Amino acid sequence: MRIHAIQTGVVQIKASQLNGRGHGLARRLAPLVDDTWTPWLPTFAWVIEHPEGIILVDTGASTRLKSLPRWHPHFRKAVRFEIEPEQEVGPQFKALGMGPKDVKQVVLTHLHIDHDAGLSAFPNSEVLVSRREIDKASGLAGRIRGYLPERWPRWFDPKPLDLLSGPYGPFARSRRLTASGDVIVVPTAGHTPDHVSIIVEDGETSVFLAGDVSYNERNMLQGHIDGISPDEGAAMGTLKLIREFIATRPTIFLPTHDPHSAQRLAQRQITRAWAEAPSEQVADLID
Repeated sequence: MRIHAIQTGVVQIKASQLNGRGHGLARRLAPLVDDTWTPWLPTFAWVIEHPEGIILVDTGASTRLKSLPRWHPHFRKAVRFEIEPEQEVGPQFKALGMGPKDVKQVVLTHLHIDHDAGLSAFPNSEVLVSRREIDKASGLAGRIRGYLPERWPRWFDPKPLDLLSGPYGPFARSRRLTASGDVIVVPTAGHTPDHVSIIVEDGETSVFLAGDVSYNERNMLQGHIDGISPDEGAAMGTLKLIREFIATRPTIFLPTHDPHSAQRLAQRQITRAWAEAPSEQVADLID
């Protein structure tokens, strides 16, 4: 089994989105008035080359994200994308010696636009999404929340990803995606209420495909939530569960927008917890 990182362009967000400031509504509105942008950050999709079939975790960005609806304040003021057609996930499969038709399953951690924008390349794959994530992303309410359901392919009819199995480590619920039981979905509420992460058991090591549960490894370790998670308590609780997990099993922690995720995967670099540390500047959080 092998796991591949595919970078689908880059994104800039506001510093107060990467590292939330304040509490409640003030924290969630801060990215709209903050004038400090992060450096360009990667947007990764993950290919699990499994004996039972290829599993793609998230589909990354697409060139369509360079033109976003101006009516939505977040798209107008708080996010920027740069990506060329050859950087989309579909074309990049050729470099891996695969094709989109080889993908058995597409699993989406959540339905934000930089995680589902590459869906159109995979019409023959089974697509799995958390049931309540689908509900929250649909219709006018979904658009207001920042989802763009009108950009989904016409054939998009995802299967609900219900987590009906028992606990997995500190996570109360789970679902095994493979018969061998080595690819597991766990609930990681925070960035969205029904966000999920995928854990791959690779020998004695776990590879934690974290989506946007945290924008980088350091924020997870220090318990810093982002600036747009709707429920602060849920987000902090999830980060605590992840720290409990990595304390019991060697884990490679791979958020979608962490500049060091691909390197950690390539070098098999284990995430190591440390004692409580003081807060640091945003520039240091993405060094």
